[in-house]
Amino acid sequence: MARKPPKQKNDSERNQEAHQPRPFWSGIIAFGLVSLPVSLFPANRGRPVTLSMSDDQGNRLRRRYFNGGRDHMLEREDIVRGYPIGDDQFVLVEDEELESLAPEKSREIDLRRFVPVDDINPVFFERGYYLAPDSDATKAYRLLAKALEEEQRAGIATFVMRDREYLIAIMSEKGILRAETLRFHDEVRSPQEVGLPDDLNAADKQQVKRIRSAMKARYTKTFDPDWLVEDQVQQLRALVERKLAQHRDVVAEEPEAEEAETDDNVVDLMQVLKERLQGQPNQRGSANGGQVGRKTTGPDELSREELYEQAREKGIRGRSKMNKQDLVEALKKAG
Repeated sequence: MARKPPKQKNDSERNQEAHQPRPFWSGIIAFGLVSLPVSLFPANRGRPVTLSMSDDQGNRLRRRYFNGGRDHMLEREDIVRGYPIGDDQFVLVEDEELESLAPEKSREIDLRRFVPVDDINPVFFERGYYLAPDSDATKAYRLLAKALEEEQRAGIATFVMRDREYLIAIMSEKGILRAETLRFHDEVRSPQEVGLPDDLNAADKQQVKRIRSAMKARYTKTFDPDWLVEDQVQQLRALVERKLAQHRDVVAEEPEAEEAETDDNVVDLMQVLKERLQGQPNQRGSANGGQVGRKTTGPDELSREELYEQAREKGIRGRSKMNKQDLVEALKKAG
């Protein structure tokens, strides 16, 4: 029986695939006999509006470092890291020395304990992510999400990402697993450290009653995320649109050798989660080897951080002092 030719994708499907969000990290949630392959997607977008620093001709400004005492501009290879031990003393630390202190690479989210969700003070939350299942692991994903939600528990886990160990809380909401990276204990101030008294429970009953009455007049049944609109951003966009319409203060920047990267990791993310939970294959690949959802790219298309990581894996010496183009050329020579 002749095989049917593959269905050709239309422009809409190709455009949607091109804008599929990419996982930030991929690996396995592990505890007991459970092993659940997942991908980590950022739940936050960048700032909706950013302003770039430029001269009056539209040429973008670049950051340069100067030696404060000698007023001498430094090149990348002249800059080293130092740990301050006094007002004017530092212990120099090389990038390679920092790498030797990095935790062992792992693709595993090690779930160590489960705690009541309400016991976690939101002040410890740092950054939010969504966890999406591999297409073959939707059953285990649903079971874990349901168990966490019914028990009102959060899983506390550690995992390694970009040479740093992170502590996270994994929670479930409406069948979707999400993770919050947690600040470490010494990164959080106590109320007493900012001058709050130990006991604030004592309050006049009549005043409390008036406060509660004022609150009830403003009660709503649910929280609406559409309330979270930054008025200044809307006003700034309107200002820019007016200036564009008037062709006023519009300048063109000369093309640069390196283009700034864009973050499209949150485009239609809920659609990706929905497709994975329905068992549909990910159009960008499955979780494997830490490159989930990442199409194969050449050195010229990678960021400096990604190039540096490849140079590290290949043992290229002097990589910490190389700029992006130097890393590209070194990787090409190394094959």
